[in-house]
Amino acid sequence: MKKFLVVISLLLILSSEVLCQQLQSPNGKLSMTFALKADGTPTYALTYSGKSVIKPSELGLELKNDEKSLLNDFSIVKSETATNDSNWEPVWGEVKSIRNHYNEFAVTLLQKGTDRELIIRFRMFDEGLGFRYEFPSQKNLIYFVIKEERTQFAMAGNHTAFWIAGDYDTQEYNYTTSRLSEIRNLMKGSISPNASQTPFSPTGVQTALMMKTDEGLYINIHEAALINYSCMHLNLDDANLIFQSWLTPDAKGDKGYMQAPSTSPWRTVMVSNDAREILASKMTYDLNEPNKIEDTSWIKPVKYMGVWWEMITGKSTWSYTNDLPSIQIGVTDYSTAKPNGTHGANTANVKKYIDFASLHGFDGVLVEGWNIGWEDWFGHHKDNVFDFVTPYPDFDLPGLRDYAKSKGIKLIMHHETSGSTRNYERHLDKAFQFMKDNNYDAVKTGYVGDILPRGYYHYDQWTVNHYQYVVEKAAQYKIMVNAHEAVRPTGIARTYPNMIGNESARGTEFQAFGGSKPNHVTILPFTRLIGGPMDYTPGILK
Repeated sequence: MKKFLVVISLLLILSSEVLCQQLQSPNGKLSMTFALKADGTPTYALTYSGKSVIKPSELGLELKNDEKSLLNDFSIVKSETATNDSNWEPVWGEVKSIRNHYNEFAVTLLQKGTDRELIIRFRMFDEGLGFRYEFPSQKNLIYFVIKEERTQFAMAGNHTAFWIAGDYDTQEYNYTTSRLSEIRNLMKGSISPNASQTPFSPTGVQTALMMKTDEGLYINIHEAALINYSCMHLNLDDANLIFQSWLTPDAKGDKGYMQAPSTSPWRTVMVSNDAREILASKMTYDLNEPNKIEDTSWIKPVKYMGVWWEMITGKSTWSYTNDLPSIQIGVTDYSTAKPNGTHGANTANVKKYIDFASLHGFDGVLVEGWNIGWEDWFGHHKDNVFDFVTPYPDFDLPGLRDYAKSKGIKLIMHHETSGSTRNYERHLDKAFQFMKDNNYDAVKTGYVGDILPRGYYHYDQWTVNHYQYVVEKAAQYKIMVNAHEAVRPTGIARTYPNMIGNESARGTEFQAFGGSKPNHVTILPFTRLIGGPMDYTPGILK
């Protein structure tokens, strides 16, 4: 009788899921099970020391105008395993050498009725699991549009989460700490005003998402190597405690224009019973491509201060005059305009900052509001808003350049785009050459306000590609980039180490806008900083 029951149980397992395959971490603590359901839907599950972390969760993509999509009816045609244990040296960072140690399982799936192949590649590190979709070159899947990625993360309990609201345009929110089941009721109160914001769901949250189980296990969900793809959020089915990937749409509502061969970013799940291990993990960097910049001798992180806080507080202004409510770049004549007397980026004031920086051991001085166009820069969806090369009449750029050099200080460029990505790309070569001609080797970029072209978002595929274009173009000119209001980092600084920092979170400037929660900076290292360093701009003075 017992044997009969065992056989029946085994048949039930085989009828719902077939062809299970397992992958373990090098230290054996983490175990991933891959299986196909009876209808050919790919699934995975993850355990840590025998404890369930991710319950069986579905994988796949819904395609636009495609009845079949890439969701089910798959069979396994090939599976491959591999192991890597190597070390690489970052150009900058907390450690000299990073160990890249993982076990890999790649499964090639063939879809019945379409003869389309999909590869799902898993890499298991001691700290967690990374996996991505790969679309090989094939005749039946060449150009396709993603309607939604259907990756699930089924939670094994009603965990405590440290979250911010899912939003297509900003991460500048305070963190909320709550049970997963409480997110819906707390969502409205978690959303504070911002220059550009588009929340999308009462249960949508952003990555990196940090959670803690009742048993003291820490779980972190994020992504790595966000290249030519839309930024991933997580939308919670709070009845079943299942997160599903939720990509940022473009102006048409589409979530990704793909051309095979190509890949998705890596989806990452880090797990540990010690939160410090997640903080110290370099798994996100390991999942990115190696450094592509041959000569990195010019890439040097610096400690800087800047002319910006006095404008945030209202003591000074970015604009030069109050006489010109409408600016046309290349047409408006500033020589006849009356100075407003509050312009912060004037020569005398900037020299004071240079002197202070030199006296107290800083390396650079950032100057915001040095260039024409600030009189009507925000809130008008203005395309040709800045030219990034023309200083205001009271900003002696050659004189300040030479004065800074005499004091051992580097001036740091500021390129606010007002969200006008097309305009920035239009001027980019000229702006970067202008920087090199004037001894600038680092730029703080900014994307305050809604994205242009109209209807696009800060985190959609088109705009993500813009940020990447700027970083790669900057590398050609040997320029380091510190991007503000851009998409949160996903370890790309390994591949392009001139991506020296990002803001992409609620920083010090909010001390002028009511402040942040006392625990805000204690949560950031386990969430926002998982993908790369943050320019929090600390150290304000009163």
